[in-house]
Amino acid sequence: MDLQLNGKRALVTGSSIGIGEAIAHALAAEGVAVAVHGRNRERTGLVAKEIMAAGGKAVVVLGDLTNDEDVGRMVDEAQRLLGGVDILVNNPGGSGEKQNWESTPIADWIAAFDRNVLAAVRVTGLLLPKMRAAGWGRVVNVSSLAGMMPPATGPDYSAAKAAMNNMTVSLSKAAAADGVTENAISPGAIFTSKLEAAFRKIGASNGWVDGAAAWPDIERVVLPHVVQVPIGRVGRAADIAHEVAFLCSPLAGYITGVDLRIDGGTLPSL
Repeated sequence: MDLQLNGKRALVTGSSIGIGEAIAHALAAEGVAVAVHGRNRERTGLVAKEIMAAGGKAVVVLGDLTNDEDVGRMVDEAQRLLGGVDILVNNPGGSGEKQNWESTPIADWIAAFDRNVLAAVRVTGLLLPKMRAAGWGRVVNVSSLAGMMPPATGPDYSAAKAAMNNMTVSLSKAAAADGVTENAISPGAIFTSKLEAAFRKIGASNGWVDGAAAWPDIERVVLPHVVQVPIGRVGRAADIAHEVAFLCSPLAGYITGVDLRIDGGTLPSL
């Protein structure tokens, strides 16, 4: 399917690794010129080179999303290098160290809100006026299933993602009449090297499976003990990236204010 994205320009924050990197590749494959963002120049540059080697268009922008001056410079650079930004994917954040309620200091709550919510607010606030003036724009916020299905640990992260979901709906109402849609996506359990290591450790320590077994065996045995995923596997970064690309496309022009769960059916609700 042609997503009609050829010629669009996107800034994908936090795209030097993981889900953000996969989103940058997916958009570039659809003909989008992508500003790859990160804090590590070498790693961010490598992603841009990979996109260009595959025939896509990419530029590199660097900056700390918790720093107002860095964000301003980064957004200006993205607009200068791309000639404008039509699509913004806010993929900031991270859960940090998961602690319980008693051990999570107030400073961690503040930091979690800053890197997950205010980082997106800073970038969106700078790009939204030009999108509205142009009469077209897409903003996609990468949230988390934890925003709707919070575990007992990491309360600061879950609360921050819930705030991001609320912010998404508010902005969708404010900007829809100007041709700008804002949606969120909430990934469930997604495969990463950190998740794989945790699954191997859990499987071995409980005697369920050899910690050195092939990943499919680890996943099959350990997953039901960790989280109930009806589809029977953890997600992949590509599962997220393809759905984000659709939400960024003109084909999704009548979708706004949505939080799309990409969780393999984990959340047991309507």
